[in-house]
Amino acid sequence: MKPGSDKSLRKIFNKIGVPEESAFNPDPFQIKAIEAIMKYDCLVTAPTGSGKTWIAEQVAQKTIQRQGKVWYATPLKALTNSIHTQFSKLFGKENVGILTGDIKENPDAAIVIGTTEILRNQLYDAMYTGENLTCDLIILDEAHFLGDEQRGVVWEEIMIYLPVRIPLLLLSATIGNPFQIAKWLESIRGKRCQVIENYHRPVPLFTLFMHPSGTLFPLMEHSKSDQKKRLHKKVFKFTNAKNRPLISHSGKLPPFGDILQILDRYHLLPAIFFLKSRADCDQAIKLCNSSLLSKNPKKKAALYQKINELVSGNPHLAKHKQRSFLEQTATASHHSGHLPAWKVVVETLMAEGLLDAMFATSTVAAGVNFPARSVVVLNSDRFNGVEFMGLTPSEFQQMSGRAGRRGMDNIGFAIVLPGKFMDLNYVAKIINSPPLDIESQIAINFSMVLNLLLSHTPDQIKLLLEKSFASNLILAGKKKGRKAREKFGAGLEFLWADFLDHMDFLIDEKFVTKQGTLTDDGIWASKLRIDAPLLVAQGIRKNLLPLQDPPLLACIIGAFVNEKEFTDDPLYSQALPKRLKEAFLEARKELKPFAVKLLENGFDAPNLFIQPSLLIYMWAHDEPWEDIVSSSDFAEGDLARLILRTGDNLRQIAKLEETFPDIAKTAKEAMGLILKEPIITF
Repeated sequence: MKPGSDKSLRKIFNKIGVPEESAFNPDPFQIKAIEAIMKYDCLVTAPTGSGKTWIAEQVAQKTIQRQGKVWYATPLKALTNSIHTQFSKLFGKENVGILTGDIKENPDAAIVIGTTEILRNQLYDAMYTGENLTCDLIILDEAHFLGDEQRGVVWEEIMIYLPVRIPLLLLSATIGNPFQIAKWLESIRGKRCQVIENYHRPVPLFTLFMHPSGTLFPLMEHSKSDQKKRLHKKVFKFTNAKNRPLISHSGKLPPFGDILQILDRYHLLPAIFFLKSRADCDQAIKLCNSSLLSKNPKKKAALYQKINELVSGNPHLAKHKQRSFLEQTATASHHSGHLPAWKVVVETLMAEGLLDAMFATSTVAAGVNFPARSVVVLNSDRFNGVEFMGLTPSEFQQMSGRAGRRGMDNIGFAIVLPGKFMDLNYVAKIINSPPLDIESQIAINFSMVLNLLLSHTPDQIKLLLEKSFASNLILAGKKKGRKAREKFGAGLEFLWADFLDHMDFLIDEKFVTKQGTLTDDGIWASKLRIDAPLLVAQGIRKNLLPLQDPPLLACIIGAFVNEKEFTDDPLYSQALPKRLKEAFLEARKELKPFAVKLLENGFDAPNLFIQPSLLIYMWAHDEPWEDIVSSSDFAEGDLARLILRTGDNLRQIAKLEETFPDIAKTAKEAMGLILKEPIITF
């Protein structure tokens, strides 16, 4: 590959540079949003990087000046940590707390930053006790997560349960139906919700295509007939060529070292490369070289110094296997397979402009704020956990939204590479497509049913479900409500039937009375806001969970939260600790009839495997982290997530001290054994 560029790009490349320093002047939409939230609820929808967090800062400032309290909720722990750091610098550590499940610091502060699940749980508790949530403003960041298939139900619950007296500020990426969401909120909260829309990017975005030869072309051009954007004629010709060249051979990644040289030649670095898999990200950094960094000894020295600073005092990070690539090539891999602490190292280096490139999976686009001058996209699809699906317009916007650093770039670039799974015609289509409408993702689960029955009758719950966004979508009309009617029924009858199915099962299992009130078992089981609440509750009922053995309790709970499928082979190993094997087999045997009953009634029940339990057993008994990782089928990040989720579940069990003091005490001790470095960085 050799650097080259179409002559039409000269004017575009001339715009590259750092804007002149000037006093910050808020955009009109930012001012309008601040004015609106003083009177009404407010939904702000704007492109990534346009300054939505600044609105949150100003509104939080005004609230605490009036001696009020702010709850700032985000969908992801990484984002929560980032906002907490940012707000602590702005408002002072003493005024900012954090609640993520893993971390609980200064929970009574004037500003609390936490995950949406924690906020939802606090609303459950407030409804049960009849106490008011001690809060004067709720900020829901990344509010387009309302449409997330896995997490959307939590957002919807918050909006339904939130007391009307508390103003609600929603910050969202660009969405297709903001006024519909606002109308729904107005219908359930009885107060105005003002929509503030902004489509202007503070840093303009230009899309490029890199030919396998190394030549850069504009990706799109305006059609003369209708002024819509279409593939540039030269890119279109490449796309339709019979024997078009490949940027890489089948099964291999592109020559990223050469690509970085080309991007550097045209001042397009730093860049975030979005790749298909974690393995690809880890392999990509091995294809880079030290040539760019060697030309900049000052940057190399600053990078080396910052890495030393970030890993000092943490032996796990200090000897990380990818550290040498960081130091030698100024490139990094970033994905969920890495330790949370290592991802923080990479994010910090990227945010401070010390990396030339970061290779990441698409999930990073929605999670963390570290823009670059360019983003590079190799595939027009992504893996959603089940199958590969074409990128949605919103997903492509999330990725391209990382291009162009406000205050650091005059222009940002989204660069498309012709990878094996790149459909350029499809990319052109989604670039031209408006953002997708958000659909309701409300769903019934046992934890929801138990917690609602704590404070509501079934009839009252039916009215709550009728307040759902799903109901509003159905009422919107034939076209807009089609998906909602198919999913929930024309009158939410499918949703209500699902609730009744869950309640009937709870009645059969004596967690709920026939009158629809909670039994004593139902009351304490409602506190188990965990992965498999009924199975764990049944384990407590039958005395299957270790009462006096903290490591063993952590092991058994780890089996409930595990997401991977294994075989039973380790059960036949002579090296397996006897008490672990006995406790696991007894729990699995005794819970099997209950699990089968769940499955027969159409509910989920996890398969219990001993391998994750064994890994947690080793970790709780202080075996070296590196040895555990090397002996398992887990990546570091996956193992960390297993342990953190186990810790979250133990934390909920620890809340049962009034009913089950022994197991609550053991759960607290178990948390201390597993939540330690490098999982938790102090």
